[in-house]
Amino acid sequence: MDTDSLMVIGGQWGDEGKGKVVDLLSSGFAAVVRYNGGNNAGHTVRYADRHFALHLVPSGIIHDGVSCYLASGMVVDPTGLLGEMDKLVAEGIAIGGRLFLSPRATLILPTHRALDSAREGTLGSGKIGTTGRGIGPAYQDRAQRRGLRAHVLTDMGSLRERALNLMEQHNRELTILFGAEPVDLEQAVAELEEAAERLGPLVAEVGPALRRHRADGQAVLFEGAQGVMLDLAWGTYPYVTSSSCLPGFAAASCGIGPKMLGPVIGIMKAYATRVGSGPFPSELDDELGERMRERGAEYGTTTGRPRRCGWFDAVAARFAVEVAGIDAVALTKLDILDGFDTIRVVTGYRLPDGSIVTTFPADAEVAESAAPIFEEMPGWTAPTAGVVREDELPEASEAYIVFLEEKLGVPVVIVSTGPRREETLVRGDSDLSNRLRGIIAG
Repeated sequence: MDTDSLMVIGGQWGDEGKGKVVDLLSSGFAAVVRYNGGNNAGHTVRYADRHFALHLVPSGIIHDGVSCYLASGMVVDPTGLLGEMDKLVAEGIAIGGRLFLSPRATLILPTHRALDSAREGTLGSGKIGTTGRGIGPAYQDRAQRRGLRAHVLTDMGSLRERALNLMEQHNRELTILFGAEPVDLEQAVAELEEAAERLGPLVAEVGPALRRHRADGQAVLFEGAQGVMLDLAWGTYPYVTSSSCLPGFAAASCGIGPKMLGPVIGIMKAYATRVGSGPFPSELDDELGERMRERGAEYGTTTGRPRRCGWFDAVAARFAVEVAGIDAVALTKLDILDGFDTIRVVTGYRLPDGSIVTTFPADAEVAESAAPIFEEMPGWTAPTAGVVREDELPEASEAYIVFLEEKLGVPVVIVSTGPRREETLVRGDSDLSNRLRGIIAG
């Protein structure tokens, strides 16, 4: 295993705080790569007194000298990417010569966004809860081998014809299948052509660039979007995203061997949240859930939708550890649990037939009907907020972390005790812990 590179992925249903962790670690790497999803994901990065809401651009862009790559497994909205770039430049972030887009990434077009909204509108109570950003339709086009890939942004001679051909097909689907209004194709093509003039120079193969970094002895950080429980194959299907969130997909997305990926750090909240529809066994639909939501500011970075909140689900988390090969956990938002009299953790599910299971069901309907089995622990009154030394954590909070380690089977190496970069501590004395401690310390 290549210990120079590192992977950071979501270990729950997304929104685990990956942005902060990637930001903390980015300065220790020459390159940061985003390898899945699109602008349906959102990372909030706090740097000094500024906040950055990033949806496509890797979090490493905040750090001078770090090269950032959008790999082929992504679906990229050109207009959305430009908007993000412009905001970064307006904030004084130099991005010239540091941001690169794989020519093999799939483009999201205005008609994809229209199809996304039209399809979701027909599902009634069975809505997936998409962001309406066109992610699913773009991945569908990719699977059907008709999608536009980013290399067309460098070929203005054929861009218009290719885009019109695809978007005309989309408009037929919109009008015939969904009875929706067609998209103005001239306006859509003009939008794409304008984007191509600026994005064309960014288009470059990712795999060879990463191999050059490694040949020069430079480490690479791989940044995943969403979380394992939203993975297309292993999540709560069909209430999932349209791409793979697992570490193995990074190799395929970047065009590199898996040996380059390095250890996997799974980001998990000290409780659990979910946006949109789908099974969520530990959900708290009461004042405790509302307390978590308000204290944790649990509203989507991309959509602003309130997140569903619940206790930590060790069944789902252990499933994520095993499926994704997570080597260690970064536990975020521990401070949100400060002051709770009792802390509960889901350690099993009771199914309608009375049987008890300790792994996540493949059938979403079965998971939806599962009754959580809890273990309880005492809460803590002394605050964890802002604590940066392990020996200063309240005894009960440390006991809670140790309990989670036992249930997950992997160590908790990072604990976030607040939104600011400095409100972070590193636990343990392993090689990985010591390396992370060195990177974060600068």
